[in-house]
Amino acid sequence: MRQNPAETLRRVLPKIREVLHVAGVEMQLTAAVSFLTVLQDESVSIHTYSHSFLHIILQNLEHRDAGVSNAWLETLLAVIEALPKETIRHEILNPLVSKAQISQSLQSRLVSCKIMGKLAYKFEAHIVKREILPLVKSLCQDVEYEVRTCMCRQLEHIAQGIGTELTKTVVLPELVELARDEGSSVRLAAFETIVNLLDMFDADDRSQTVLPLVKSFCEKSFKADESILVSLSFHLGKLCNGLYGIFTPEQHLRFLEFYKKLSTLGLQQENGHNDNQLQLQTLEQEKKYISVRKNCAYNFPAMIVFVDPKNFHLELYSIFFCLCHDPEVPVRYTMAISFYEVAKLLNSGVYTIHKELVTLLQDESLEVLDALVGHLPEILELMTTNGGENSGSESKLLSIPDLIPALTTAEQRAATSLKWRTHEKLLQKYACLPHIISSDQIYYRFLHRMLTIILTNNVLPVQKAAARTLCVYLRYNRKQEQRHEVIQKLIEQLGQGKSYWNRLRFLDTCEFIMELFSKSFFCKYFFLPVLELTHDPVANVRMKLCYLLPKVKSTLKIPSDKHLLQQLELCIRKLLCQEKDKDVLTIVKRTVLELDRMDISLDAFQKRFYENDLLDQEKERQEHLLLEMEQLEKEKQQSEGRSTNVNDKIFEKKRRDNKTSSVLAKSMTLSVSGSSSGTSAGKEDKKSKLVRSQSFSTQALHPKYSNIDKCPNKSTATGYTSSISGMGKSCMLSFTDDTFRTRSTGNSGNATFPSSSSLTTSRNSFNSADQKNNGNKESQSRKMSIKNRKSNP
Repeated sequence: MRQNPAETLRRVLPKIREVLHVAGVEMQLTAAVSFLTVLQDESVSIHTYSHSFLHIILQNLEHRDAGVSNAWLETLLAVIEALPKETIRHEILNPLVSKAQISQSLQSRLVSCKIMGKLAYKFEAHIVKREILPLVKSLCQDVEYEVRTCMCRQLEHIAQGIGTELTKTVVLPELVELARDEGSSVRLAAFETIVNLLDMFDADDRSQTVLPLVKSFCEKSFKADESILVSLSFHLGKLCNGLYGIFTPEQHLRFLEFYKKLSTLGLQQENGHNDNQLQLQTLEQEKKYISVRKNCAYNFPAMIVFVDPKNFHLELYSIFFCLCHDPEVPVRYTMAISFYEVAKLLNSGVYTIHKELVTLLQDESLEVLDALVGHLPEILELMTTNGGENSGSESKLLSIPDLIPALTTAEQRAATSLKWRTHEKLLQKYACLPHIISSDQIYYRFLHRMLTIILTNNVLPVQKAAARTLCVYLRYNRKQEQRHEVIQKLIEQLGQGKSYWNRLRFLDTCEFIMELFSKSFFCKYFFLPVLELTHDPVANVRMKLCYLLPKVKSTLKIPSDKHLLQQLELCIRKLLCQEKDKDVLTIVKRTVLELDRMDISLDAFQKRFYENDLLDQEKERQEHLLLEMEQLEKEKQQSEGRSTNVNDKIFEKKRRDNKTSSVLAKSMTLSVSGSSSGTSAGKEDKKSKLVRSQSFSTQALHPKYSNIDKCPNKSTATGYTSSISGMGKSCMLSFTDDTFRTRSTGNSGNATFPSSSSLTTSRNSFNSADQKNNGNKESQSRKMSIKNRKSNP
């Protein structure tokens, strides 16, 4: 039909029509799907389609196999959507009158019910009233309960097609009658249709007709008609909110109590018996009760709206607690799915469900955890922003007690299971934690765990998820020392790791760094360590690096990164000249062509890179802001420490003054005044020395070259020093190299200042020089005095 529709219709379709009479089930199902595909592809016009295919579809509707009949029916219902009204009237509606008669087969009458539900949308209300509604009434009174059930479920579509007036006069009386039918499936269909049509009924119909029916259903559900219990529990939330305006306070309370009863169905024990006074429940009953409680969990957000969120703690919290601690996994799973909706509805009262969040995070079932994690960032955001009195930024950890242990327990449980997708999802969602808990808590409880997962886990998607989350934690870390430590570990344990798998993950991590951080940050810490992998002994690592090189080059800015561009070009030349692996060499050549076509952004803004430059500038601004915030916090801590010491001294002074006599007090005041002047002079002397030492350290390590201190190894330091020397900064190189060597042989910390030994030696050298100068001056003065004495005897 796609290639040659005319010839297919002329030669192929007649053969298909002939063979379908004797075809088996598989061929019938395939033909039904194929005919539907031809309609959806619009291979021919709708007129041609109805002329060629419609008769074949109608002939196979009443196939003896129910599956085949339903397949052809689905195709016909889709065709009705596209057919013009006249074609539907002549080809479908007119034959339908005879097909719906009681004399026809059961299958034929069931098909007629479903077709009439579809036709109600296609025709005007007066046509439906005249030609379709008489057939509907007839089928609602059919002798077979299957037909009555099927027709009852189509009444919803028919009501929406004919409008509210005809629904009130024609459809509602039929529903009331069907709701009292002897068949339980018919009563169930009538109940569900009434619930779905609540919006079409006015207040009088709801109060006089619908509400009595619903009350009778609720009363019979526990006694004579348990078949409706599951459906009633599923629709109860919609029913309560639909009838909310006509409830009296007593009726409101009765429906709320009914919901509470359903929520604990099968769990409550009274004097050794359950609600139905049955000691031994059958398996079927247990499954039914589990379904009821699951439906109650599904309707819990609707019931919060019903009782008003302000009354949640008084009216519904006990039920919420029971559903979150239900012994059955499907119930807890449903509560985990709806937890976010509950949190949104409670808004400022969300602090009341903190314990249940922790409970579900620690649930023994990974299905429950997986369901909860889907909206975990939004839930935690609501918890911290609306967490009551403790929702401030300084005490946001206090708003969710036991959150951090619950999060770590959940991750460990997911890590030890075989469900790696749940573990991956969990790690991805944990990227929200910088907005929830403090930077130090993330550093000590989560960041190192992410690095461990990257190094030890065997599942690639999990490793990548951990790498990206680690980069997010690094991005929002507020202490420079911690950031430098993490960067050093990434380079040493991943970039220079013994396993080629770790080195591959280092390249993945660098991609996330380029995505989340500014260009200058990547160039400062990761550019040269990435280029070092061009000498990697494993071909797969070199190959992955070649794919990454265009992104690496895009982080450069000219002219400030000209030396790094030279390093990049040098590495590419070495790859072209020395690469022996054919696959890697092919990719290198392809990458070279791509790099040649690339444009490098300048330090100044350009029109073609304007959006990217703005984004990068914003990232860089935020990184500088973190440094400034850290500096302000340090200054604040220092000032607080000074004020504390001053207050302690004043308090000690007052205490001594009270103990001594008045005479001693006077002498004490004199001595104290003398000593205070001496101490003040000493303080000024110390302060001047401190200023000199700080100015010395800042001159020795200019911020522009502070990246040398942060290099993780000697090779990186050498790369940076060579680049700096190329820029004509050799005068600064010797000192920074010395400090780098001193620090590398000592502790593994990443302080940004020289070691204390270097500073003390420098101070000693300055002091010794001062002493020598002073000695020279004294000797010169003595010589001058001797000469004066000799000249004036």
